Amino acid sequence: MIGKLFLAATAAVAIMAAMPARAADGPTAEAVLKTYADIAAAKYADAVTGAKALDAAIDALIANPTAETLAAARTAWKAARPAYMETEGYRFGNSIVDDWEGKVNAWPLDEGLIDYVDTKTYGDASDSNPLYTANVIANKEIQIGPDKVDATVINADLLRKLQEAGDVETNVATGYHAIEFLLWGQDLNGTGPGAGNRPASDYDTKNCTNGNCDRRAAYLKAATELLISDLTEMADDWKDGGEARKELDAKGPDGGLVTILTGLGSLSYGELAGERMKLGLLLHDPEEEHDCFSDDTADSHYYDQAGMVSIWQAKYTRADGTVIEGASIRDYAAARDAEAAKRVDDALAATTAKMQVMKDTSDGGEAYDQMIGAGNDKGNKIVQDAIDGLVGQTRAIEGVVAALGLKIEVEGSDSLDNPDAVTAQ
Repeated sequence: MIGKLFLAATAAVAIMAAMPARAADGPTAEAVLKTYADIAAAKYADAVTGAKALDAAIDALIANPTAETLAAARTAWKAARPAYMETEGYRFGNSIVDDWEGKVNAWPLDEGLIDYVDTKTYGDASDSNPLYTANVIANKEIQIGPDKVDATVINADLLRKLQEAGDVETNVATGYHAIEFLLWGQDLNGTGPGAGNRPASDYDTKNCTNGNCDRRAAYLKAATELLISDLTEMADDWKDGGEARKELDAKGPDGGLVTILTGLGSLSYGELAGERMKLGLLLHDPEEEHDCFSDDTADSHYYDQAGMVSIWQAKYTRADGTVIEGASIRDYAAARDAEAAKRVDDALAATTAKMQVMKDTSDGGEAYDQMIGAGNDKGNKIVQDAIDGLVGQTRAIEGVVAALGLKIEVEGSDSLDNPDAVTAQ
């Protein structure tokens, strides 16, 4: 359902002619790109730190499966998310990030690939996915197309084979959401209160519930180690001399600015406002919420927005309190068109305020899946307000693109561009 919205610069000749006289008032494009990359490196490094803390909590859960160690592992999962979500503004413009991203944050997932499910709500087959209920934790051999795959040992190699197996995108075997499912289990509450409620005894080999507790623990451990490995790869790519920096540098100054603005526009519009928010709201479907097992979706959306603000302002506070800041795309734009830059400032602030209402509502006990439920007019409005804010900030970003005489392509979404097609399905 992903389309393309083409945003073209207007009055480019006049704007470009005016730029040289005022360019000295702001930072250079090269300085902007350096700070952009420095902040990426810091965010991914913080995501690695969070994943390692999660791994330690999971070790404690596996060693001593209790309600307390399970709760601690769930808390560690939630704590690991914000730093990663703040990196998502680096997608879309940076192909090295987009090509990699599915390993760590792909969704939605057909959880029956991984473990047991409630077939009354989930079903027992899918016309589009032969592995819909493969349940690798319970089965030591998996049929993937014409091939029989040995699943006797659950390790990183097996999980890599399962990821998008059969070219089915919902066969998500690795990343945050596979781990989330293994910690919470299915959320069987629909748009009512409550998240997933997997018991700690699912990991207790002495008093095992739902079978295969040793294999479930092996899967959880392998998925967490892969998450650390994948995040470390991307953190290294953004270090000085890393592949992501090389890719960015090769685009030149204007190409780098296009990369920044493409990431901000695409995450704002097609991905977050459209696929992650408007789709679920149109359908009133909790299966379309991003963190559907843990009910942590409001936080995910909030930190996506925080990450976009961070990129625009070129300022990021690390987990250890260190502040990384420098030349910003905001100041670069303001030196050329102060009004266009201020419109982005104002739009980002307005969206952040609306996201804060959504987060506060979730923190107060009404989860995101409840907000999008049919008949919840107040909750629906909270989500729609945030969507409207994201669309508005995309339009403001569009104005900066025009002011800088650039051209970008922003991801679209049928949920925003052709909602009748979505609701008719």
